[in-house]
Amino acid sequence: MDIEQVLGVSSDFVVRQGMQSLLSLFNDSCEGMMAVDADSRIVWISEKYLHTLGLSREDEALGKAVEEVIPTSRMREVVRTGRPIMLDIMVIKNQTLVVMRIPLKDKYGQTSGAIGFALYDRLQHLKPLVSKFSELQRQLSNTQKELARLRNSKYLISSFIGNSPNVASLKEKATKAARSSSSVLLLGETGSGKEMIAHGIHAASERASAPFICVNISAIPETLLEAEFFGVAPGAFTGADRKMRDGKFKLADGGTLFLDEIGDMPVQVQAKLLRVLQEQEVEPLGSNTIVKIDVRVIAATSRDLKELVNEGKFRSDLYYRLNVLQINLPPLRERMEDLTELCDHLLMEIATRTGEARREINEAAYRHLKAYQWPGNVRELKNALEQACALSDNLELTPSDFSGIFPALMLSEEDSIDLGSNSQSLAQAVATLERKMILECLNASRGNKALTARMLGISRANLYQKLTDLGLMS
Repeated sequence: MDIEQVLGVSSDFVVRQGMQSLLSLFNDSCEGMMAVDADSRIVWISEKYLHTLGLSREDEALGKAVEEVIPTSRMREVVRTGRPIMLDIMVIKNQTLVVMRIPLKDKYGQTSGAIGFALYDRLQHLKPLVSKFSELQRQLSNTQKELARLRNSKYLISSFIGNSPNVASLKEKATKAARSSSSVLLLGETGSGKEMIAHGIHAASERASAPFICVNISAIPETLLEAEFFGVAPGAFTGADRKMRDGKFKLADGGTLFLDEIGDMPVQVQAKLLRVLQEQEVEPLGSNTIVKIDVRVIAATSRDLKELVNEGKFRSDLYYRLNVLQINLPPLRERMEDLTELCDHLLMEIATRTGEARREINEAAYRHLKAYQWPGNVRELKNALEQACALSDNLELTPSDFSGIFPALMLSEEDSIDLGSNSQSLAQAVATLERKMILECLNASRGNKALTARMLGISRANLYQKLTDLGLMS
């Protein structure tokens, strides 16, 4: 059933009546109305609007271009585009008006003019709407700032603690790398600080104000790596988002992308990564659109990439593309001069985070810590200090506070060598201690001979020889 059957009148009549009612409503409640023709000349203006504009007679406005009467008017834009401006703020003679502009169409759908309404002469009428909009803008701004903060570098090159010759050389190379735009390959054992140096290089580069995006390749399932890197087009596969999902390369556009544990990348993804690095463009999954990017890549690994290349597990062309500037990070055991400074810094961090009193380490404990090989490097040192602080009530940490953490090195008094006894020769005493340390390190590493060799600071071949000499090789 249509409107004519319900009301018993023609639909044209209803539309005309509706328009008249609407215009009457606007005329009664608005601060003024005005209409222009296809040339944007004023053809009608309400008395209220004349008063608002400071005019006394209609002929002061009729027939004139709308800008002659209202210099800030956008009515000509509505006539030209045929699109309404539903809500706008306009200032006339230091008076703020909330206005709406609607195009007028003829029976052929062509724009024949426009009509404008000055809805309010005071913004307080829109206060609830403006307040809500302002709050949304504030939240959006805060979110954008937080994302920018999270995507920017957290550390400087100077944040890398230490002044040993090895660390001084490392910082010098990192500073030089920051001045370049070439790819950087960071090599070092787990926990040696590769991510911190990557942050520092970005922070010292010309890209410092742009995003710094980290990707730990070993932490992402192989099936999701391409999507993480290159993004996904809307509906690219079952379960995909209905809107575009940017990949890490797009997020890092203009900045730096840090690829941690690059040695764990599957070979099939390596080929696509190489193309992105060469062409500086990505193609999202499920899309035929090429997206240009400007990204500097810093890669890092604790694995021997040359060995992986020889084994066919890492592409040689990608290796050479990444290995433009190579920086080797020294393991902690090769910079023991920095141990005291590192411990001071880490203990201060722990005290600040926990709110507890800052701990100190006595000289005897330092001697034990310096005797350890630290296969987990600074990350293992931090873990050991946190354990000792959590388990001990002492403000000064002693060897006994670390005995449960490093049983292979923290010898009790009764296990120590009696220097006043002649019951053992020096060679026998050394052999006894060596045997004890090897057994305890083997126990701590659960029989892993490679890790045992690293804990003892010797080569694997040397360890096998000692195991044979001591009768421990099965």
